[in-house]
Amino acid sequence: MDWLTVSKIPIGPIAKDAVSWLTTNGKWLFDFLKVFLQAGIDAVLFLLQGPFASAGGKFGYAIALILLVTGASWYFRRSVGVALFTLLGLLLIVNQGYWKETTETLALVLAATGVSMIVGVPLGIAAARRPWFYSILRPALDLMQTIPTFVYLIPALILFGLGMVPGLIATVIFAIPAPIRLTRLGIISTPPSLVEAAQAFGATPGQVLRKVELPFAMPQIMAGLTQTIMLSLSMVVIAALVGAKGLGVPVVRALNTVNISMGFEAGLCIVILAIILDRLFRSSDEGDA
Repeated sequence: MDWLTVSKIPIGPIAKDAVSWLTTNGKWLFDFLKVFLQAGIDAVLFLLQGPFASAGGKFGYAIALILLVTGASWYFRRSVGVALFTLLGLLLIVNQGYWKETTETLALVLAATGVSMIVGVPLGIAAARRPWFYSILRPALDLMQTIPTFVYLIPALILFGLGMVPGLIATVIFAIPAPIRLTRLGIISTPPSLVEAAQAFGATPGQVLRKVELPFAMPQIMAGLTQTIMLSLSMVVIAALVGAKGLGVPVVRALNTVNISMGFEAGLCIVILAIILDRLFRSSDEGDA
């Protein structure tokens, strides 16, 4: 079988040359994206951590934010259990001393989810309307979901440097297939009779999309939203390896120092945050189980 390796296809060198070309010729674009994305993350962090400089002010702002999130969970879910879990879970995070890291993780997750949904939903609609487009898009989605995350962390680190932005880019690459696939699934699952009835009454393709297909696909789109949030949270620890702040940092530190206490505390905070976000954003059709 040695003859198979005599003329090795230069896949690795081609990828290296491509990244080098992007670094040389697209530096201005990646610098702009880095500034733009970092500004978005900083804006979310400002809202989550508050403008107060003093420790007491920050603690008071944290309590106010916890009460606001608890009120939102009650408003959207109408469940005492969900609201109580939200309140006690967030207070436990404050008690364990991981509130700052939790807000940093939440900022990264919200930013990644926002980018994934803004890009993914239109792509999902286009894929549903144009089967040939989805046939081209599907291999790229398969690649995003199956390639080891550490592989595309390397070019992200080279192009954007250390910090939150490469973590955001890696998270978006990992999470964006979910909204694309589920949006497409929701659109193509619309009963043809509904579409034909709308067309019979003179609806344009845009009106059919807005008033028939998107409302019918909304449960699938919301499922894509919750899946994107969960996938983004699963990237927290990996994003910490390229300088992203948040709960991934104490997890990595605990792994390096074999600190069981710190690892369990930070891991529990991630679990609490994941449950709260899932209950807050899941579709009402799924219930509160």
